[in-house]
Amino acid sequence: MQRLLKDVGGGLLADHLGPLSKRLEELTRHRRLNLGEAASRLRFPAIASRPPGPAFQTVASATLQRKKIWVEYYARGTDERSERTVSPQRVTHYRESWYLDCWDEGKEALRCFSIDRVLRATILEQKALDVSDAELDAHFASSYGIFGGLADKLAVLQFTSERARWVADEIWHPLQQGKWLASGDYKLRIPYNNPRELVMDILRYGPDVIVIEPQSLIDEVKRQISRALTRYDECGCQQIMSYWQPMMS
Repeated sequence: MQRLLKDVGGGLLADHLGPLSKRLEELTRHRRLNLGEAASRLRFPAIASRPPGPAFQTVASATLQRKKIWVEYYARGTDERSERTVSPQRVTHYRESWYLDCWDEGKEALRCFSIDRVLRATILEQKALDVSDAELDAHFASSYGIFGGLADKLAVLQFTSERARWVADEIWHPLQQGKWLASGDYKLRIPYNNPRELVMDILRYGPDVIVIEPQSLIDEVKRQISRALTRYDECGCQQIMSYWQPMMS
């Protein structure tokens, strides 16, 4: 909790949760718990983390106050800027980054924005539209990853027996289904909507995993591997190509 307070740059959370921060400091001095050793004995390396950005305090404040926000947003994927009026619903800390789940008035739909890419934010006087927890969970929590959307596809992945010793103990999704095969391989079923994050996670396992279905996911993974092979081919990295080539067969 102390780390989360630090991650947001001493902004809104530090201001409003000051008593909690003080209590945490008192706990670290508790003799029986011996939490004075925490700073040097507990490690939380933030790999590939992104700072919350200058608009975090405004966004988080509006979310708690249930006010609408006007934002100027830069989308990395399209390299475009846009202006939006949104009703903030939840602030989410996911994979070392902060996100805003909100209702986008212009799109008339639920959206998820990286808070660090909110360039400017202004709290408006209008009361934010409230979306029920059930609807938020159905949109943001039913499918794999941060991008949300109602899960309408099921990924079936098969891991090698060696890699299965790790994957079988991992939680990729609350609704996943895992099964050991007679060969020692491990089959994992995961509901998803947007494949982008799932594809990235599949690729990091290299030849230790194959996609069984659906065909659209198989094609996307093969397309990404093919693009990687093309780049390595252009630079003459034959050793790297030999690593990926078996997955293309």
